[in-house]
Amino acid sequence: MAQIVKLSFFLLPLLIFTLVRAEHTVVHRRSRARAFIESQCQTTLYPDLCVRCLSYYVSNFTKTLSHHQLAQIALKVSLSRAESTRAYVTGVAKELRRTKGKDYPAVKECLSQINDGVDQLTNCIKETGKIKEDGETSDFPWHASNVQTWMSTALTDATMCIDGFSGRAIGGKTKAMIKAKVLNLQQVTSNALALFNRFAARYRSFHVKKPKVL
Repeated sequence: MAQIVKLSFFLLPLLIFTLVRAEHTVVHRRSRARAFIESQCQTTLYPDLCVRCLSYYVSNFTKTLSHHQLAQIALKVSLSRAESTRAYVTGVAKELRRTKGKDYPAVKECLSQINDGVDQLTNCIKETGKIKEDGETSDFPWHASNVQTWMSTALTDATMCIDGFSGRAIGGKTKAMIKAKVLNLQQVTSNALALFNRFAARYRSFHVKKPKVL
């Protein structure tokens, strides 16, 4: 029994040291991931919003993020905002249709544009997943062009939705909420496009072979 007690006193500090060291390593890696996010977000139009949105995902990573991973996360954030915006606008449209509100056509048109934006962003995530992070991908220019086109379309959809409410007397609170949600969607999508463009530029410089000059 005495030997067991002595052994316990010897092992306990070692166990505590191991746990503390492991925790310190994880925190350090997460800090590196956040620092990476902060530096990359400075290249976007809305850096503060970019950091707030993407830092939420830092806890899922215990190693340094890559540009490819960051672009994928940013796209997923955009899709999440698009889906939540669609859910809200769908509710407003249903209520206006039920009450035969005069603003139903404008809200319905906005909903159509948001639906298209959801489709475009979903395509972007699927297409980005086809890009191999390591190694050369001969189809990269095709994949990158598709993503950039679809994201630009999603941005246009959001802009058209907001413009569609200009001058309309939709209920003040409802109108303000729709515009706020769509504007936020527009901003996070703009940030995602900037981060994808940065990833694409780096990928081209490291992986895509330049044509030989004859």
